[in-house]
Amino acid sequence: MGLSAIEIYKLLPKTNCGECGVPTCLAFAMQLANMKVELSACPHVDAAGEEALGAASAPPIKLVTVGDGEGKLELGDETVLFRHEKTFYHAPPLVGVVEDGWDADAIKTRAADVKALVFDRVGREEGMNAVAVWHTSGDMAAAATTAKEASGMPLVLIGSDEGAMKAALGAVGGDKPLIVSAEAGSNAAMVALAKEHGCPVAVGSDGGLEGLVDELKAAKDAGVENIVMLMRGELGDLFNDLVAVRRLAINKSFRELGYPSMTIIEGDDEIETTLEAATLLMKYSSMLVLRNYSPELILPMVTIRLNIYTDPQKPIQVKPAIYKVGDPGPDAPFMLTSNFSLTYFSVEGDVDKSKVPSRILVIDTEGLSVLTAFAAGKMEPDKMADAIEASGIADELNHKKLIIPGMIARASGKLAELTGWEIIVGPRESTGIPKFLREL
Repeated sequence: MGLSAIEIYKLLPKTNCGECGVPTCLAFAMQLANMKVELSACPHVDAAGEEALGAASAPPIKLVTVGDGEGKLELGDETVLFRHEKTFYHAPPLVGVVEDGWDADAIKTRAADVKALVFDRVGREEGMNAVAVWHTSGDMAAAATTAKEASGMPLVLIGSDEGAMKAALGAVGGDKPLIVSAEAGSNAAMVALAKEHGCPVAVGSDGGLEGLVDELKAAKDAGVENIVMLMRGELGDLFNDLVAVRRLAINKSFRELGYPSMTIIEGDDEIETTLEAATLLMKYSSMLVLRNYSPELILPMVTIRLNIYTDPQKPIQVKPAIYKVGDPGPDAPFMLTSNFSLTYFSVEGDVDKSKVPSRILVIDTEGLSVLTAFAAGKMEPDKMADAIEASGIADELNHKKLIIPGMIARASGKLAELTGWEIIVGPRESTGIPKFLREL
């Protein structure tokens, strides 16, 4: 259990300086007890207090880093059960498997495929994040080297053979891969290798959650801090265990299970695999290893992951600017929309479908959609007029005609008065843009 607010307060300097962002030390203690602030926000806590409060201020799920350098992956460090309570921070990496029993060309091709599975989602590139090398019967060191060279991505090394894993770490250990003990019986050997090479390690258990607690404790007692829980079982049992672990770590401050989790999906039925992966993304796998992967499987995975692991209080936004679709000349249509990413990319996609080269002025609505921005006063006629003037668009056009979204048609009169432009009311939904532009 974590410390109570009063227990934390007794260890604080009691200066009530407000430099932490809250007015009193007691208020800060209450925030810290609820894990809404970090201890580092207090500039006056002494070394003894910092040491005593370290556990209380640490996130309930430990942060574990896989890989080294710019491409490293971060797992865990989550603080809430539900996204609407705050936000989720570290999107689960999707990991594609290669086997060391394959020939070098097959490993190279599959590793390159993992790297290439990238999709553009609302202006962000989303795809797979790492390659797992699974020891079966081949040269694990050679396979790991080939996979790293072909993908340039962080590695996950899965196996239970101590000799094969040691050889692989001799080849790629400097990249700090995640070592995964494929069987509970090999946990101790893999933990020892993780300590020797300074790598994170994943351990599992055949004895349920109680057995998992014992294995995690053994790994920690062996001197390894960066630990991941390998969760196994049928989907229903796995789902229940992942939820139970998350609740225990966050609601009960049960530190013995306060580690990120990883799951392995081995099926080859695409629909079943997609549904299983989606379930585990939502509740609450920190890393998904996929034996089989294809664009048809990965696209829904990255879409649902993006939907879950974005801050619900901070909509994804597009930079306010003039964007060109096609190669618009001075007589091309000119339209206006909000900077909410989903709105902009819907509009852009439908303008592109029309095959009519156009310009789109994206104005700053703080990430709100058109109707919400209009209702909130972020897309009023005077603000749109200011954005048009500041854009300098008049110098690029032979006309002064502006198309506005049909949802804000009521703003057309005032906007025309303020700008001196002819205001054309466009479709209410972006799906009507292709037909509208072709007829225009």
